[in-house]
Amino acid sequence: MNVNTCTRKHLNTFLLLAWLLLLYGGSVRAQEIFEVDDSYIERNFMPYELEYYLDTTNTLSFFQISSNNFSNRFQQHPDYHNQDFKPNASYWIRLPIHHKKSSKVWLLEFYDQTIDYIEAYVPQENGSYRNILMGDNQPFTQRNIRHKNFEIVLDIKSDTVMYYYFNVRSHEFADIRIAFRSVDRFIYYALNEYFLFGTFYGMILIISLYNLLVFLAIREIKNIYYIIYILSVAAYAMSYDGIGFQYLWPRHPEWNNYAVGVTLFSVIVWGLIFTRRFLRTHANAPRLDIALKWMIVIRSVWFLVELFFLPQLLTYRNIEIIPLSLIFYTGIKVWKRGYRPARFFVIAYGILFTGFFIRTLVYFNVLPFTTPLHYSLHFSFVLEMLFLTFALGDRIRILKDMRDRALKRIIHQHEVNMQLKDKVNRELEQKVHERTLELNEKNQELEETNAKLERQSFEINQINSMLDLDNWKLKNSIKEVLNERLMEKTMDYSQFKTLYPDTLACYRFLENLKWTKGFHCRKCDNEKYFDGAQKFSRRCTRCGYNESITAYTIFHSLKFPIEKAFYIAYLTVVGHKDYTLENLAEQLDLRVNTLWGFRHKVADRISELEKKGHKPNASRWEEVILLPESNGKASGKSSSGKVAKPVA
Repeated sequence: MNVNTCTRKHLNTFLLLAWLLLLYGGSVRAQEIFEVDDSYIERNFMPYELEYYLDTTNTLSFFQISSNNFSNRFQQHPDYHNQDFKPNASYWIRLPIHHKKSSKVWLLEFYDQTIDYIEAYVPQENGSYRNILMGDNQPFTQRNIRHKNFEIVLDIKSDTVMYYYFNVRSHEFADIRIAFRSVDRFIYYALNEYFLFGTFYGMILIISLYNLLVFLAIREIKNIYYIIYILSVAAYAMSYDGIGFQYLWPRHPEWNNYAVGVTLFSVIVWGLIFTRRFLRTHANAPRLDIALKWMIVIRSVWFLVELFFLPQLLTYRNIEIIPLSLIFYTGIKVWKRGYRPARFFVIAYGILFTGFFIRTLVYFNVLPFTTPLHYSLHFSFVLEMLFLTFALGDRIRILKDMRDRALKRIIHQHEVNMQLKDKVNRELEQKVHERTLELNEKNQELEETNAKLERQSFEINQINSMLDLDNWKLKNSIKEVLNERLMEKTMDYSQFKTLYPDTLACYRFLENLKWTKGFHCRKCDNEKYFDGAQKFSRRCTRCGYNESITAYTIFHSLKFPIEKAFYIAYLTVVGHKDYTLENLAEQLDLRVNTLWGFRHKVADRISELEKKGHKPNASRWEEVILLPESNGKASGKSSSGKVAKPVA
């Protein structure tokens, strides 16, 4: 759906008014403008940091909200808590962002996938606003990014301040946090999140299949009840975290209003049924068995009332503490009466209670919002299912008595068989003795053959050693020849890489060049050191000064591979003219400006040496690499300062 665009004049006036309010707001606490910076990967705007206006009448339009007269009504609410959220009211949020020229692509994201209605007004560079309608009451297939959360891609590259508006409305609690993150960070976060979802639902599927196989083996109906229970847990989790809407009913958003309530009812009811069957409450705790039956009836009646008369209460979860408490108390009571399989049952529901408790503390802002705490309920469900599976495994021990009785019959039959076996063994022993003599003869022949093979192997190894030595000598000869050519004739890049093939070889060359005569701290003149924080760096033992391998060299603060910089420096020293900047940039896979800048830096260093009476050549190109201490303290920058950019 599109809206009429605002004029550039209207937007500039609004921005000016917002800036004045920021400087002279008085008692109104204005939200700071967020500066886009490539060093960020993400920034979470909490509800108490956002400027918003609460419209309980749901009658205000975007043109009224974005008008100059309405600007001072947007305020921050530092004392906001989740329980302060007002259902069915419009939360108009204003988010100022200072865009800059950036190499990254950014997006805004709403974490809460259960929000009914989000209407985003995204500013454009021409002063207009683009309207985007989101929320779980819209078909999933209409989303620009097929993700369980709601994202808006920002495509403004110019240096300007833009104000983003959002109208958020939901019939139940909605988390109105907004995340500003790069697309790279979003992809990393989304992939890890979906991997955890896959692990979670995969474990549920595996546990279900395992219990199905156990049921087929022992025909215990409680395994079927448990399978239905954990599948209900999976359905509830999928409804709660948005995976169900994405993959199961993407074209039916109306089911989102009922999915959580229906699946939660299924979890509770089948949990009560499984409790009665597993703990055998009709025999171990008759009174609690009656209580569980009544709880099933009451919860079912309450579900029907919610479904047909009060659908807004379907997502009300606090009432589930009553049946869960009854299940937990029943498990403890039966365990105390000596029913051993109940111990894993109590541990399982204890973990589930802990998960519910932690999630409640996060909801009431007692605990900070983090990813592990947000998914604490998922973790508790996984542990609960594992311990319940252990509890069912305890029951299998009952089959041990039946197996023991069967073993007694097998032992008797085994004794009869042993008598027959002894007779057969005596006959076999004679045949085995004969075969053993034959095998000994064959083994002797094999040992002789192996001895011959070992001698041949030894001779082959000697020949290989001689070949390796010859190869080593040949390689050294090649390097010596190339070193001589380095002193006499310009080499191309492939030949130069034989001497300096990678970063490690370059760093070793710099290490020998800088510290052949020993380490000398440039801060306190100390000569003792230990390894620094980076590879090949050295840290002074007295003042702690950390000197990197490229410090006080022309390669300091280099932004491209050092082995390419070595070759550029070498060509500059020998004064090679065969390559143009464009040809050399194409050969080294570098930008022309980058190549030109570093080459100019080397040329400046050569000029300094010529002014001092030293004329570097290919045999003394090390003089160009090392910088004097005054230049080194300037972070290895060229003494000529900032140079003009070449004309393409």
